[in-house]
Amino acid sequence: MKKSPATSENSDTDAARLIDARIADLGDWRGETLARVRALIHQAVPEVVEEWKWRGTPVWSCAGMICTGETYKTYVKLTFAKGASLDDPKGLFNSSLEGNTRRAIDIHEDAQIDEAALKALVTAAAALNAVKKPARSKKA
Repeated sequence: MKKSPATSENSDTDAARLIDARIADLGDWRGETLARVRALIHQAVPEVVEEWKWRGTPVWSCAGMICTGETYKTYVKLTFAKGASLDDPKGLFNSSLEGNTRRAIDIHEDAQIDEAALKALVTAAAALNAVKKPARSKKA
């Protein structure tokens, strides 16, 4: 695999190009899966911003991080930054379940993606990011 550029390359265009390259470099079911979930993320939140962080991790954001898309030898992992705060009625989250903040979906080679449920999670994550917490008042 090609060496990843520095993380400073974070314009949406540069990130999109780097994600395209990652998908092409994988050249197998993991690339196809990453491309499919990427398309679903864009369908769910058309204004999503693509980023490239941590020396080669695709990140999708909208008013904050929605999720990352990591590829491993036997699965593609979507890690939702605030997944523990999201309702998951279809039970998509199957990894990182013990934490208080993140939740993840490990997608294995022959897994069927519940596209409607995934898009609902992405939409909910973006909506959660859009909710601003009230500013803390300073005590005199």
